[in-house]
Amino acid sequence: MSNNCALCNTELTSMDTLLGANKLSDDNVLCNKCLNKVSDINEELLYNLNKFSINDINKMLSEEKNEVVQAMVVAEENLPVTIDSGSRQISKEVYKRRHQKIKNELEMLNANLSIFTKGEIKELPYLISEEEQIIAITDAQFVNTLAAGILVATPARLISVSKAMFGEAKINDYPNETIKAVSFVTDPRSPIIKVHLDERVVEFECFMDKEDAEKFYDKIKGVYNNPQGQSSKQIGSVNKSVSVSSEEIFNQLEKLGKLRENGILTDTEFAEQKKKLLEQLK
Repeated sequence: MSNNCALCNTELTSMDTLLGANKLSDDNVLCNKCLNKVSDINEELLYNLNKFSINDINKMLSEEKNEVVQAMVVAEENLPVTIDSGSRQISKEVYKRRHQKIKNELEMLNANLSIFTKGEIKELPYLISEEEQIIAITDAQFVNTLAAGILVATPARLISVSKAMFGEAKINDYPNETIKAVSFVTDPRSPIIKVHLDERVVEFECFMDKEDAEKFYDKIKGVYNNPQGQSSKQIGSVNKSVSVSSEEIFNQLEKLGKLRENGILTDTEFAEQKKKLLEQLK
């Protein structure tokens, strides 16, 4: 079995090969990101991946590309003016713009999310505006629950999104001013991230990827566990809320360049994101 994904050729991680998962009928293996991509085309891949070969998947991708090209020439007057998620309504164009921005940010963060969080990711454009940036994200569900979930950090808050397969998304918003501290309980199988609020403690279990959960905690602990007692209420921007080293910024700039080269970012989007990163060096 190859150590690289059969589609994108990136090196497979332990999560990609967990219990032999993501294996195709011809012994090729997909990474979780590629499996997530192709399962958007055919959901059966999530449950019967071993019935398909890499040739089957390449054929699906080719057919999907042709359908997208054909759809682009169809007039949009028959499309809905707004996209509704519960009580939230935004225009189709705003949703598409926010979704692309979030997708770019997750690419830059090397987000290692499970394939079971697709529903939660689709909720984020309703929750996060173009001005608010995702600085960290991980798989995390409320303890003692079965629904998949994600925990998202922005400069102003933590957001929990969980969604059962056939139910509506459950959104919990924790503004910075309500968070006293965060803590991390290590466990070889499912560590727990605790959010200490004024009157209670909210616990999230991270059973999908222990290392990713630790990375998320490392990203946010400096914001909420300030030893000098500086309140997170004073945090007004990404630049002030997150301590980022020059090396990390240059790594992010390199990733930005690759996203532009691959056509994921336009020149305008690249320039905007580059400006934000460079401002953090000041």
